[in-house]
Amino acid sequence: MMESEGASSRLRAIDDATRSLVQIAAAIAGADESMVRRVMESALSIADPLKVDEVILQSYLFAGFPRTLNAARIWRTVSGIAAPVNDHDAELRNDSDWVSRGEETCSVVYGESYEMLRENIRTLHPALDSWMITDGYGKVLSRPALDLRSRELCIVAACAASGQQRQLHSHLHGALNAGASASEVESVFDSLTDLIDADEVARYRSLLSRVASRRHPPPDGGLRVR
Repeated sequence: MMESEGASSRLRAIDDATRSLVQIAAAIAGADESMVRRVMESALSIADPLKVDEVILQSYLFAGFPRTLNAARIWRTVSGIAAPVNDHDAELRNDSDWVSRGEETCSVVYGESYEMLRENIRTLHPALDSWMITDGYGKVLSRPALDLRSRELCIVAACAASGQQRQLHSHLHGALNAGASASEVESVFDSLTDLIDADEVARYRSLLSRVASRRHPPPDGGLRVR
């Protein structure tokens, strides 16, 4: 009984709309299309459709284009909402802004580890550093329609569902650095019990406990751009 009450209390740390977004992010990254459809159907009366679009769009960084395209197709069918005719934030004329916005957003996520992150990613390949900043944090994660805290909670969900523990470690720090509380992050895990094995959820909670005591992400990168 106490365990059930504790889980219920943790779930309330995030609102229903945010819970729907993190469940969508996780399903796109780690579930089959039937589960993606079920999660999206459940979100119809709860989540802001514009924010669902943003979660789908950012999924290409963490789940790849094929899953993102499939998710977008399912969402258009389930919601009956047509895509916008154009998207000014995605136009190439914004590329200089993507760099400055990307540097700013990435520095928030990584905090004091930011400069070391950049150096370490450049040692892997300078193109990866450029794409991480320009495409990942600038073009995608700095889009204004969804706040960075919510984006990071969704990234935590996606990394957890896809078993990407190294990236999860980084983005647990990132969510906290972006303004989420440890309770909110834990609530993300409690929202994914239909998508992640219970043993994995327990392991991720343990990782969160260790991360919350340190607050700075490991300087080896967490953004997996495909």
